[in-house]
Amino acid sequence: MLETHRSLGRTQDRAYPGLSSQMRRAAAAIPTNIAEGCGQPTRREFARFLQIALASAHELDYHLLLAHDLGALAGPHYARLDARTAQVKQMLSALLRRVREKPALEGANGEAARRAG
Repeated sequence: MLETHRSLGRTQDRAYPGLSSQMRRAAAAIPTNIAEGCGQPTRREFARFLQIALASAHELDYHLLLAHDLGALAGPHYARLDARTAQVKQMLSALLRRVREKPALEGANGEAARRAG
């Protein structure tokens, strides 16, 4: 998601400051929620944060499309960021499925079970 930050140059910031801000916020929220979820005591709570990260990825996907449609994000940049966002969504979806399907073998804090699967 660092690529999103790098691709949003000053031109987009001046032309569409709110959109640039929302895109940066959504891009930053994805890894932030994954990290926060890793610190949760149960698989269920971890899954909840993964779901929030996935929702942020969908939000970023929409903002990228809007920026492209408004002419604030050039075609090649949009195509690359859109493809990367799609990859992130696929990975998050697969991880979320795995976390939800794995039998709960949680100890006191759930850490060992999460790391094992």
